[in-house]
Amino acid sequence: MQRIRLRYTKRGRLRFTSHRDFQRAFERALRRAEVPMAYSAGFTPHPRVSYANAAPTGTGSEAEFLEIALAEQRDPAKLLALLDESLPEGLDITDAVEAHTPGLADRLEASVWELRLDGVQPQAAERAVAAFLAAENVEVERQTKKGLRAFDARAAVVSLEVALPQADGPASEACAILRLVVRHMTPAVRPDDVLSGLRAVADLTPPVAAAVTRLAQGPLDEETGAVTDPLAPDRDAAQS
Repeated sequence: MQRIRLRYTKRGRLRFTSHRDFQRAFERALRRAEVPMAYSAGFTPHPRVSYANAAPTGTGSEAEFLEIALAEQRDPAKLLALLDESLPEGLDITDAVEAHTPGLADRLEASVWELRLDGVQPQAAERAVAAFLAAENVEVERQTKKGLRAFDARAAVVSLEVALPQADGPASEACAILRLVVRHMTPAVRPDDVLSGLRAVADLTPPVAAAVTRLAQGPLDEETGAVTDPLAPDRDAAQS
């Protein structure tokens, strides 16, 4: 049995696709591309697909990951092309490697997020970021299946900074771009939790909902705070 690890995106309107909707679309793509999937045992066999740390519905992503098990050997590059053609635009397969090492999900230690805050002046965002980083604890609340839960949003934040917006709008239009590295913890701290923290410590309240995109996820370099490629160990093992 061959295992293939894939990186895919959620772009544009497809960021509103739920994880369950993506699962259905991906399984249809497997059938269209005639991928020779391995199946689970039991009365209702399912194609062997393992999803890892999917982004919340409503957020874009350049770095989602999954692993599939095949009953026959296939070239990862050719498989990438076939699957990408079979998925709707916005759900794009961008990388494929054969799995040579265990524990892909365990490598997803942190995420890099970009938060676009339209209607917020960069100077106001910088003051709020400074207050957030200076705080030892930033308690926020989130509604969960078990009710309202309070937790510390500050502990998971490795870095948070204000970046200059892209020149894609009128110069007079206020817009702040935040770059955020969040360590994956339990409970998970999401970008909207950090926005709640910024509102709590500095009353930063964007007039419209933030546009959130995951730029990367993978192993966290504790010395530099960088998030590295989780598929790199498989490439290295294939070359050795």
